[in-house]
Amino acid sequence: MITAIKQLYQQGRIRPLDYQFARFTHELDHTPCVVLVAALISHELGRGNLCLELNHLYHDPLFELSLAESNKLRTLADIDGMAEGPLISSLLSSPVISDGETNTPMVLDGKRLYLYRYWQHECRVAQQLLKGRTKSEDLQETRRILDRLFQRNYVTLFENRPDTGDANVLQEYLIKWLDIELTKAIDWRACIQTLTSAGLPDDLHSLDQLIPPQYCLNWQKTAASMAATQPLVVISGGPGTGKTTTVTRLLAMLVEKGLNQGKIPDIRLVAPTGKASARLTESIGGALSDLHCGEDVRDLIPSQAGTIHRLLGVIPNRPEFRHNASNPLHLDILVVDEASMVDLPLMRHLLDALPDHTQIILLGDRDQLASVDAGSVLGDICSAAEGGFSLEQADTLEQLTGFNFKGWATSQSQPINDRFCQLQKSYRFDARSGIGTLAKAVNRGDAKQIPHIFQQSFSDIALHPLDENSYQQLMSLCVQGYSPYLQAIQNQRDEKSVLHAFNRFRLLCALREGRLGVEGLNDRIRQALARKNLIPSEGLWYSGRPVLITRNAHDLGLYNGDIGLTLPDKNGRLKVVFELPDGSLKHLLPSRLPEHQTVFAMTVHKSQGSEFPHTVMALPEQMTPILTRELVYTGITRAKSRLDLFAPPQILIKAIRQKTQRSSGLKDRLINHAR
Repeated sequence: MITAIKQLYQQGRIRPLDYQFARFTHELDHTPCVVLVAALISHELGRGNLCLELNHLYHDPLFELSLAESNKLRTLADIDGMAEGPLISSLLSSPVISDGETNTPMVLDGKRLYLYRYWQHECRVAQQLLKGRTKSEDLQETRRILDRLFQRNYVTLFENRPDTGDANVLQEYLIKWLDIELTKAIDWRACIQTLTSAGLPDDLHSLDQLIPPQYCLNWQKTAASMAATQPLVVISGGPGTGKTTTVTRLLAMLVEKGLNQGKIPDIRLVAPTGKASARLTESIGGALSDLHCGEDVRDLIPSQAGTIHRLLGVIPNRPEFRHNASNPLHLDILVVDEASMVDLPLMRHLLDALPDHTQIILLGDRDQLASVDAGSVLGDICSAAEGGFSLEQADTLEQLTGFNFKGWATSQSQPINDRFCQLQKSYRFDARSGIGTLAKAVNRGDAKQIPHIFQQSFSDIALHPLDENSYQQLMSLCVQGYSPYLQAIQNQRDEKSVLHAFNRFRLLCALREGRLGVEGLNDRIRQALARKNLIPSEGLWYSGRPVLITRNAHDLGLYNGDIGLTLPDKNGRLKVVFELPDGSLKHLLPSRLPEHQTVFAMTVHKSQGSEFPHTVMALPEQMTPILTRELVYTGITRAKSRLDLFAPPQILIKAIRQKTQRSSGLKDRLINHAR
């Protein structure tokens, strides 16, 4: 068997690490099926899976094809001991596999095989997510605070009134803006009369009586209400659903309640990358100004976010962090944004470093790409929590919001269900938004609808089928998109203005290599910009070169995913300028940078946590496993105002139909109370 696995390695079908782990296992146990699963579990980890699903082992053509070619075997069942029946007993009798009670290289948990370390990570994360009890609170006081923080914005309602007398249009307008769920109980004639006759925003306040809270389902307010009693709240929502607005008001509620009890909570805001933390800092800062609360409350809500690594305290050249279970952090409330990007090991380190009393708020979009490394923590939590609230939680939420949640409750609910809220209304994209319409269709996997969406008269999206003409159009778009920041450099604009101009446009790719990959397009874009005399055609370093950091450099305060621009200082020396989460600028000589690459084009993976007014996405001409629904959705939702998609239509359709499936036991552990 080890010979067959070596052939797989030599053919490039498995990684060197997979082969070495199989060799290590072979030294301890020569049993063919044990050596094989050792290679396979390592291989699965490299694909982002936490475990090897034995139930799926016989249905994965990758395994069967690879082994058949390497070992002249028809199926896995032809290997001694690999028939489905005897396999479990063969594995459990091996000295390198246990049920987790003893420390062995691999753990068999039911019909899932793990590396021991990742089995520990999964068990620990499940335990941490389920720990803590529902808090007993003064719900009347909390309701008063929530009603003030989530009071209706009648100024916006007044200013955006449709200029029409059509009662149906006006009714739909009120339903959308006031989150009306129970429409049949409302006196619509009186409501429309109030809306159309109002001369000032204050004239709309009579709608409070005509459309009381029990008729309206505001998911943002629901999420904040959950934080009043739950030690963990997981909030998922697509672009424009108001995750930052929600968490800012949620924090204001917790701070005000703390002050009323004579406590000042210590709050931290973090994200997985420097770029994501900078965006969180920017959006929190904007949301703070709109809060209906006292200055004493507003001043205690942090406006600066950092990275998870910085919070935990990196120890150079070591996998451990300064803060851990033995040396926990000192904080009361932790907000983690872009939680879909957090892999299982990092989530375990983070949760272990928190004191037992810390309240955790996880924010993210469950439908985005999962973390680059193993696991799909946010996705697993959301999947586990889909069953509906408990009857007790439904009653609590009704007391806090006024809305009756019994239709969203079940007697079969699990504890994790009461800690999850899905934001369902987009405040950024409306019916006239092609970006929003396209994102929804991709998210549903509605591939047949995609051509029809592009054929409609949306002004903010365009599909460009790939041919030589469209490739030249792609280059022209990139020159047009990047010219403003390069002209700003030539006009000696200040550094922040140049950085912001650069971030108004970005080209995203699915792949690193190939004609439509990052490397090839970076070269072509540089050549195109040089032909316009915007940058020099030769030389590694030049004014205007954008660079992406690809390896963490904790000593420099730079992290994988950070983006800087090469700009001349007052003496004409080139330095790379980075904007930090707090808005300050860091200047470094090019020679001091950690590993980096040019970033006119970047992968969709690297773009997570960022948004760009104009986004261009290029998909390859051939289908590959990396092209998935989640990748397409993530790329689309980086666009704020304009999306140009360059892709063969048939490849786009196939990608949307290919949904990412990561093997994990976390969902089951959360449902079964971490057992």
